[in-house]
Amino acid sequence: MPARYVKLRRRCEAMLDELDPPRPFSLDELRRALVRRRGRPLHLHPLPLQAAASGACGLWLATDTDDHIFYEQRTTRAHQEHIVLHEIGHMLFDHRSLRSDDFGGLAALLPDLSPRLIRRLLGRTDYTTREEQEAEMFASVLRTWQGRHDAPAPGGAGLPAGPEAALGVGTS
Repeated sequence: MPARYVKLRRRCEAMLDELDPPRPFSLDELRRALVRRRGRPLHLHPLPLQAAASGACGLWLATDTDDHIFYEQRTTRAHQEHIVLHEIGHMLFDHRSLRSDDFGGLAALLPDLSPRLIRRLLGRTDYTTREEQEAEMFASVLRTWQGRHDAPAPGGAGLPAGPEAALGVGTS
């Protein structure tokens, strides 16, 4: 593994140690811990279909008072959770946002949101920047930690619907 990835992994592991994820792990419990740590609400939303069609599979949007994470709704529950963890990585590492002139296209993707309210916006579309690689590494390190430390809590993903609902099959 190249030295830059070793350094990146160590930084993510240090952040994970500082975070001290809940055991057993659940995304909902992690969200609650982040709300307490950051002193501001954190909302999870399915990504509007028009945003997903533009190539985004996740977004972190910060206003003056709240954080919002949007995740792709037309994928597996495990992938949805990974997307949310990736966006949480952006939050924890305090990554910078897109340029303010990039917010203009947001009106088409999230028409109910005034661009004047946005303080920070990051979208998950590719992994070419250091920040995207760091957020992705953080999500992967946390998932690996989860696999080593405990089994997922029943219903622990904290997302609205399970894989059965996504696939349109029943559990009975």
